[in-house]
Amino acid sequence: MTIVSDVARLIRQTPLLMNDEKRLQAELERLLLANGIPNKREVDLGDGDIIDFMLPGGLGMEVKIKEGKRAIYRQCRRYCSHAQVSELLLVTGTALGFPEVVEGKPCYVVSLGSGWL
Repeated sequence: MTIVSDVARLIRQTPLLMNDEKRLQAELERLLLANGIPNKREVDLGDGDIIDFMLPGGLGMEVKIKEGKRAIYRQCRRYCSHAQVSELLLVTGTALGFPEVVEGKPCYVVSLGSGWL
């Protein structure tokens, strides 16, 4: 297993409330720490880009509940352009298709609704 698959599995198995993004981020942080996954919150990548989480191995994780699809993509693309991000996990309540590679970096999407199924 890889860190991204472990994190994606945890999120998919956990019903998380999707009404407040900051509260959701706090819940995700607790979930990660409870499962022994170290993380840093609100990491400044430079150029005004602040990603929600950085995890081991350069995995960046961004949480988006209600943003528009294009805005989400543009933001994730900016994050993928930074050297600190080696791969990206988008955790979202927005139904969208997403490229598997952005700026040469692998990208993954986890739907927040899957934890409720």
